[in-house]
Amino acid sequence: MKHVQFLKTLKRVHFSGQLTLSDPLSQKWVFYLFQGHIVYVTGGRHPVRRWYRNLKLYYPNALLNRSLWQKDLAMASVSSFELGWEFALLATWIEQQKISQDQAKKLILATAIEVLFDIAQTTEITEHIKLNTSFSNTSTLIDVDQAIGSFHKVWRVCQRASLTKVSLNQAPLIREPEKFHNRKFAQFYNAYITLLNGKRTLRDVSVKTHQHALEITSKFLPLVHLGWVQLVDVPDLPVPTYERKPIVTGELIACVDDSIMIHQVMEKLLTSAGYQYLGIDDAMRALGILMARKPELLFLDLVMPNASGYDICKQMRKLSSFQDIPIVILTGNDGIASRIRSNFVGASDFLSKPLNAEKVLGVIHKHLKQGAA
Repeated sequence: MKHVQFLKTLKRVHFSGQLTLSDPLSQKWVFYLFQGHIVYVTGGRHPVRRWYRNLKLYYPNALLNRSLWQKDLAMASVSSFELGWEFALLATWIEQQKISQDQAKKLILATAIEVLFDIAQTTEITEHIKLNTSFSNTSTLIDVDQAIGSFHKVWRVCQRASLTKVSLNQAPLIREPEKFHNRKFAQFYNAYITLLNGKRTLRDVSVKTHQHALEITSKFLPLVHLGWVQLVDVPDLPVPTYERKPIVTGELIACVDDSIMIHQVMEKLLTSAGYQYLGIDDAMRALGILMARKPELLFLDLVMPNASGYDICKQMRKLSSFQDIPIVILTGNDGIASRIRSNFVGASDFLSKPLNAEKVLGVIHKHLKQGAA
């Protein structure tokens, strides 16, 4: 399968970004990848139904409350929405310790398998990739080969049962109920009458009956061939509505640091305080991004792979547009030598790790207030 081979290729080259697969009917599936691993997968005909089904399978009943989704989406970090509202919820629930990282990985893997299955039933696929190095939530990464291997197991069962042409996204609907009055089918009718109403897909019915979707489809297919049951298309469930936090319009504060944890802490702290936040985790790309965005203040990690904070600070001070920007050095080594060297290359201030919220906000207020005076 072409799309499977392409995913393997992206793993081999450690691709970071999004792979979008689309069919001639404008149906799209999106794989978000970080260094060749799956961060999240979404899209297709029924992303909300799929999300709700997997919640039922892997999470506490409390998380099925849609009003809870709205509340937690309003609280989710801005960066998590890059991967869609489903991932924003996952990230928020992990942070709130409502779910574990293992539970999140099970949901992501199940989603990837279902998406790969649906794509396999599509004859014509167009591939498009977009580079993005910010998808780096490494706590829930799924190995591409693991997802593909699990998909192949399901697909082989589907092939043996001659079900490759049956869409599991369709809903079974009883068309001739009188046929089931025969004693032979009475038990079957009584067991499934409430489920075969054309409102639940074969996948939805499988969760309700605690059976695999292919197993439940095998039971219904002979009745479909007889015309007693019909498979019909159904719409997706509505996307949850939510009110986002007010858009932050304060000064843009940037931070160059190779630690994802530092960026998570800084983003939450600074956006809550009314500032805009720009996180950069690649020191080699930092100068170009900073020149394009022109932040009002910069936090700069001292020790990073490929380039040091000293080097970046020294390069910035050579540029006229960055001669006056406050640059605050971050380091775990609070020594006199580090401070002297930081001052020598043009640093404005110095903060020690681990970060203290009061000191971070204090140094911002100090330097931005000075600049406005």
